[in-house]
Amino acid sequence: MLKILALDFYVERVNTLKIVKLFRFFVFILIFLIIGLLFFQYINIQYDEDAPMPTGLHPVVEEKSDQLISRAAERGINVVITDDFRSADDQDALYDKGRSVDGNIVTHAKGGESYHNYGLAIDFALLTVEGDLVWDMGYDGNGSGTPDWMEVVTIAKDLGFKWGGDWANFKDYPHLQYDFGLSIKDLQRGKRPPERE
Repeated sequence: MLKILALDFYVERVNTLKIVKLFRFFVFILIFLIIGLLFFQYINIQYDEDAPMPTGLHPVVEEKSDQLISRAAERGINVVITDDFRSADDQDALYDKGRSVDGNIVTHAKGGESYHNYGLAIDFALLTVEGDLVWDMGYDGNGSGTPDWMEVVTIAKDLGFKWGGDWANFKDYPHLQYDFGLSIKDLQRGKRPPERE
């Protein structure tokens, strides 16, 4: 009988220790989550700045755009920049297309949600030998055997641009952005890239 009581006491003590350990573990996790949440909040408000909205294409992006045109021309490809900086009002008007205005949806970004609004994006098209602007991704005007569009994309990526054709959901094939590693959220909070690299 004494052995049974000792065994019961031992089992009860082991169960109590397990409960205490489990409780401590959950307290640790809770503290860790609270600290993580506070750190995340700190990071998110760290640079709420009152930086003015850009009014034109960023100088580095402008320079990279010129290099893109020049390097493409060396391969016999004529690139035309069809859009660059776009104000928030212009972005809203573009967003309305296919929604409250007739036409196809051309963007999912409202004013302040596009890299164009911060002077960090361009759109391009190709100029044919006949002088027509085309957005034909299969066009091979220089006869290289590779579509001119993809040659331009390769040059752009070599210059540091990101291509909208690589996006998972909404493909934007004419779109190139040079975002300096900044997200739209960063830009909306006032973070701005340096004027020079």
